[in-house]
Amino acid sequence: MNQQTLIILAVMVALIAAIIAVIAAIRISMHRKRVQKLEQRRDDQVHYAFIINPSKPTAETTRGKIKEYCARKGLTEVMFIDTQLDKDGRACAQEALGKGADVVIAVGGDGTVRTVASALGGSGHAMGIIPIGTGNLFARNMGIPIDDIEAALTIAVSHGSHRVDVGRLRILDVPSEDHAHAFLIIAGVGFDAVMIDDTDPKLKKNVSWLAYFISGAKHLFTPKYRASITIEDADGDLLTHEDTEFRTFMAGNCGQIPVFSLMPDASFNDGLLDFEMIDTNGGLIGWANLFGDVVHQTITGKAAQSPLSTHSHIDQMQGVQAEVKLDKPVPAQVDGDMLPETQHILFTVDREALIVRVPLEDENISATTQIPPIKVPITDATA
Repeated sequence: MNQQTLIILAVMVALIAAIIAVIAAIRISMHRKRVQKLEQRRDDQVHYAFIINPSKPTAETTRGKIKEYCARKGLTEVMFIDTQLDKDGRACAQEALGKGADVVIAVGGDGTVRTVASALGGSGHAMGIIPIGTGNLFARNMGIPIDDIEAALTIAVSHGSHRVDVGRLRILDVPSEDHAHAFLIIAGVGFDAVMIDDTDPKLKKNVSWLAYFISGAKHLFTPKYRASITIEDADGDLLTHEDTEFRTFMAGNCGQIPVFSLMPDASFNDGLLDFEMIDTNGGLIGWANLFGDVVHQTITGKAAQSPLSTHSHIDQMQGVQAEVKLDKPVPAQVDGDMLPETQHILFTVDREALIVRVPLEDENISATTQIPPIKVPITDATA
């Protein structure tokens, strides 16, 4: 990287560090308030299954804390199922439901949460989350503590839930892909997928989500992508972008990432996906403009570009589905999990198909209240 690139990256990192310091101070204050509030929640004495990703560094320590917590709370109907290379969170959750679990709790990162949710969506069974991953983006968007295991456990085994939309990405041009892939946060093709795929796992463990920025810096000057995109809005009207160029195209169910807001208008239970097509030009100036756009909408809370941007473009729209036809195969990702390269994708959403235990109480939803599926999944093999 040249000197100009290093200077821009250094400024971005310094700004991020300052924001993180402020957030850390806020978290300490919030933790004290959280403890007081969670002590008022009612325990839910039902059958729990904990789906644990044993590859996480803190997995065994967390398992011990869960057992201790359950014993202290008098929760006796508890089972543990570990994910494996040939047995993902979806398969484990299906096994748990088959053994009579009322609430299935994902213990891992966003990948574990995503695959467990793919099995629970439309089932009427509640999902809890104990976040021990790197990004823990869905937990953050749900307000679930990512640095307090006991608080997360209290939320997972007590009344208080939200119904949440489940996004689906279906690859239409790969014969072996016979099902849609669930996502709870963001799915996309292009730069975001390349950045995620090239992130160093060891660096990710050391510096957490900042590793994605380092990976992204290596791909700032990769060629743009070209596609025809058709989006269906809530009224059934179609909007088509023919033969358009972009850096990345994303579909979001939740729009908050650490520190920043990518999609301020995204709502996890509105039955809509927030689509975002991003482009830059002018080399580093364009990427600097894009960074300014993200900071601007993070501060304002509105899906609007910075008035100072001249070399970046963020086209944001909402809809119930989008079909993307690319001119060549490109990488795709769902909640940080990589998928096969594809030229033809369909994004859809299942409205309020998932029940998630969250801090904000809604005692009208319990683990044993069966709700009908909001929308039938595309196939039984949906993952």
